[in-house]
Amino acid sequence: MAGSLVLGAEAAVTSMAAAGRPAGAGPGPASTSPGQPSARFLAAARTALVRNLRTSHPQIALVRPGGPDHRAGQLTKAGVATAAGAYNWSGYADVSGTKGAFTEVSGRWRTPAVRCSRQDDIVSNWVGLDGFANNTVEQDGTASWCFEGKPTYFTWYEMAPAGTIEVGKALRPGDMVTAKVSRSGKKYTMSLADATHPANGFSVTKACALSVCNATSAEWICERATYPTTGIAPLARYRAWKLRDATETARGVAGTISSQPQRYKITMNDSTNSYRLSAPSRLGRAGTAFTTRWLDSY
Repeated sequence: MAGSLVLGAEAAVTSMAAAGRPAGAGPGPASTSPGQPSARFLAAARTALVRNLRTSHPQIALVRPGGPDHRAGQLTKAGVATAAGAYNWSGYADVSGTKGAFTEVSGRWRTPAVRCSRQDDIVSNWVGLDGFANNTVEQDGTASWCFEGKPTYFTWYEMAPAGTIEVGKALRPGDMVTAKVSRSGKKYTMSLADATHPANGFSVTKACALSVCNATSAEWICERATYPTTGIAPLARYRAWKLRDATETARGVAGTISSQPQRYKITMNDSTNSYRLSAPSRLGRAGTAFTTRWLDSY
């Protein structure tokens, strides 16, 4: 995370130095928390997380030309999906040129555990509408965050033009969550159910006109936060994010990730565009499942 955390200068230096480091080298010695942080510590972490995410830019940041295997503006076919490189996203996105095409997106996963060093890293896992081809987002999911060297876990939602609102207070690594964003006219409902700790669940409805929130894409994404003044935060070492039961509704027809002819397989690249940080697998289970894997932090 960035914002009030000390990442600005460090991120700039380590990102440049990382270009000569083998992919997968990671941020250095890692440690895991021996137990759940105290309530006071979690409260401070939640406050910082909400403050920082409210200054983030959650839209996709496509790579510059000359990346390891993707070129911005020159996307190439990879199986049945189009390959795209991004600095802050990995996963899949379905896209339409028609406003209001998508009315629902959902997915299920276990909250990824993260290993922490002394730096503050984050990985957010979410489903949502918009953000791939426009500047608005309607999203919800989980965040696994290394705050002051300790792993913390939260549920959250975001609705343009407002900032992120952190909701859950008892999320644990391994919790099974189901996240959904649905639209009816100009009303969007962000809902999340935690089968392990139900108190983390929520359902919130907000309004946004179609002229602002275009509903032209549906996404299933692993993300690292980006900030206007401090750049992109390091990606927390999460090992793997296994998305299952991915669905969408487009033009009134229920389907899966593979239902749309215009879909993208997105790989997250480092800030120098030299190697991969997080890469998705091919789609499985008839277009309802894939796995992203951590490869490096920055």
